[in-house]
Amino acid sequence: MPSRKGEKTISLAAVLDLNEASTLRGKLVGLRGSNVVIDASGVERIGALCVQVIMAAAKTWDEDKLSFTFSKVSDAFQKTMQLIGVDIDHLLAKEIRQ
Repeated sequence: MPSRKGEKTISLAAVLDLNEASTLRGKLVGLRGSNVVIDASGVERIGALCVQVIMAAAKTWDEDKLSFTFSKVSDAFQKTMQLIGVDIDHLLAKEIRQ
C-alpha cells in the first residue's frame, strides 16, 4: 500500500501486555498530527489495557479528523478484539475487510 503524504506507520509488538501499554501510548502520542497506519500482523497476544490505548487513539485521531487504520492484523489480534467485544472493522484498510 503506497504511503500518503504525512502518513506514519507503526508496527505493534508481538506481546501487548501491561508492560507494553505505556510504550505503545508514547509511540502513538509521538505520531499525533499525522495520518497513522497500524501493522498488527505480528501480534501474538494483546491485553485489554493495550486495546484501550489503541481505541482511545482511534477516537483521538477521529476527533482530529485524521486517518487511523490497520493495514494488517494477525488472527490472534482479530480474535482477541472480537472476544472482548471491540469492533475494529471500520478501522481496517479496505483491502483486508471481510
